[in-house]
Amino acid sequence: MAITLTVNGTLHRLDLPGEVPLLWALRDALGLTGTKFGCGIAACGACTVHVDGQAVRSCQLPVADVWGPVTTIEGLGTPGAPAAIQQAWIDHQVAQCGYCQSGQIMQAADLLARSPDPSDAEIDAAMAGNLCRCGTYGRIRAAIRDAAGRMQEG
Repeated sequence: MAITLTVNGTLHRLDLPGEVPLLWALRDALGLTGTKFGCGIAACGACTVHVDGQAVRSCQLPVADVWGPVTTIEGLGTPGAPAAIQQAWIDHQVAQCGYCQSGQIMQAADLLARSPDPSDAEIDAAMAGNLCRCGTYGRIRAAIRDAAGRMQEG
């Protein structure tokens, strides 16, 4: 089945069955390996990407059901010009093992797009579905608060 997806601003035509999860289309067909496979049941958040600006779990979204443009961690910023949330992650040294971090960042970017100055309770609620086996939740919250401030400044 021919599937057409816009990923990180580029149009792609893929020959995949419609039931293939978006995660595998991104990783295997397009080589975008920043999005991680964690649990496969949309419970951990490691596979979080944006579809039409909304955070979704790509491991459970069939590629035929994608309703808008997809943004992955690779499309959020660049090494030379990271997004505010990515720079805050670096500055707060959030990552330990790093496996969950792309999903954490994509979920945080979604939160900041919806709520530019979230409270700690809003951060905790928005991030509750993203698991970090290293337990860096305090640093995650601090990085989100920092990114919110940077984004408000300009």
